[in-house]
Amino acid sequence: MRLLLVEDNVALADELIASLGRQGYATDWLADGRDADYQGSSEPYDLIVLDLGLPGKPGLEVLRAWRARGLATPVLILTARGSWAERIEGLKAGADDYLTKPFHPDELLLRIQALLRRAHGLANQPLLQAGGLELDEARQCCRRNGEDIQLTAGEFRLLRYFMLHPGQLLSKTQLTEHLYDGESERDSNVIEVHVNRLRGKLGRELIETRRGQGYRFGASA
Repeated sequence: MRLLLVEDNVALADELIASLGRQGYATDWLADGRDADYQGSSEPYDLIVLDLGLPGKPGLEVLRAWRARGLATPVLILTARGSWAERIEGLKAGADDYLTKPFHPDELLLRIQALLRRAHGLANQPLLQAGGLELDEARQCCRRNGEDIQLTAGEFRLLRYFMLHPGQLLSKTQLTEHLYDGESERDSNVIEVHVNRLRGKLGRELIETRRGQGYRFGASA
């Protein structure tokens, strides 16, 4: 899953990028509201973490501009402003959740996880489930028929995206756009490698190939 972090505190941003990376999230970072206004609308992010006190353009104005353009990407506001009035203002502007600094990184991770599931209609699942599998995001492994199946970091990222989009036809371009940040070198052959490895662990029938179109997960499960 590809996230955008908009935060002008460099030390905090570095900490969050490292923490999110360990959980398999590809994160782009911006520190200026004007840059965020443009990039948030032009890149295919799965979720945006947005600070309010930004240089260039305040976070609330950025959020209002995104929503006015019809951007539906989930947005989690991350800010030192903790009054009820400010929370209400943020939610009215179109925020999906609100986390006040200081906070524990694990809480941020759980809120991100919950927002992503909610965005895909899976809000009530304690574990991500699709295709006869359960995905343990904390341990980065999956379970089938009560047995754990170990995954590499790349396999975990790809399987999580598949399980959030069961039955959908996903092109290689879409997968690379959502699994790697803007600074990563993107190679569609890596997707093929991870797909083949997942098939070896989970069974070939679980991931269907549509030649010239992409992949579909769970169609035959």
